[in-house]
Amino acid sequence: MISKIYITGCGGMLGEAFYKQFNDDYILSCTDKNVNEPWLSFLDFRDFSAFRKDVFDFQPDYLFHLGAFTDLEFCEINPEATYRNNTSAVKAVVEIANNLDIPILYISTAGIFNGEKEYYTEWDIPDPLGVYANSKYLAEKYVIENAARYLVCRAGWMMGGGPWKDKKFIQKIMKQIGEGAKEIHVVTDKNGTPTYTHDFARNVKLLIEDGVSGLFNMVCEGQTSRYEIATELIKILGIDIKIIPVDSSYFKEYFAPRPACERLINKNLNSLGLNIMRDWQVALREYIEIYYL
Repeated sequence: MISKIYITGCGGMLGEAFYKQFNDDYILSCTDKNVNEPWLSFLDFRDFSAFRKDVFDFQPDYLFHLGAFTDLEFCEINPEATYRNNTSAVKAVVEIANNLDIPILYISTAGIFNGEKEYYTEWDIPDPLGVYANSKYLAEKYVIENAARYLVCRAGWMMGGGPWKDKKFIQKIMKQIGEGAKEIHVVTDKNGTPTYTHDFARNVKLLIEDGVSGLFNMVCEGQTSRYEIATELIKILGIDIKIIPVDSSYFKEYFAPRPACERLINKNLNSLGLNIMRDWQVALREYIEIYYL
């Protein structure tokens, strides 16, 4: 029976959702190198001895590893730091969990595919395009091949955390709106599946409480695009703002390679009847209403 969970990298948008969804039912040790919440304690998981001691002192029943560099441009410019943080550190996570004989939750990404297909299931072979994607794929692969017990869940385009923690697409649009923009430029050549952090955390909770292990795509239902998401967001907000369609070359600051399509299908969740991820439009509306309106 799981009663205690140790969580690394819990200070971001996904960590906030995990804390809120798990805190009432489990004893948590939530850590991050950026202590931005009263329920967080400091830990840099790249410091193996400190990491090992902290986990062993807590004696958890499950180890959740959320920590990673996720800024693609930073990763592309800083490959050594990225591989140390996103890949090499995962070896320590596996070693600690195996020593304690507990399972690992590892968070992977839809970005590990090359984007040449219409959608991807767990049966498709990853083919990462850039440093970030490769660092995540190598870590995912290491967990699957070396962890005695594991749950690997792949997220899509993450949304959650609100203006304080969301550094992704939704907050970038909301920031422009908040600054009084009358028009926003949105790409039409990027397709994917959003992932609402709270739905993701709830689905993970369902899996671990059912004792499920393995590899799972875990994204909202419904295939979409950046442009469609922006259009739906403006509709939810009920504001008059012009969306100008552009292709990716318009945004010179986003130079890291990104797949044209990151659409995932939750094939393994569906096969077990354990898919509780909602439609992306429903999740987006809830996210905006709770965090912004």
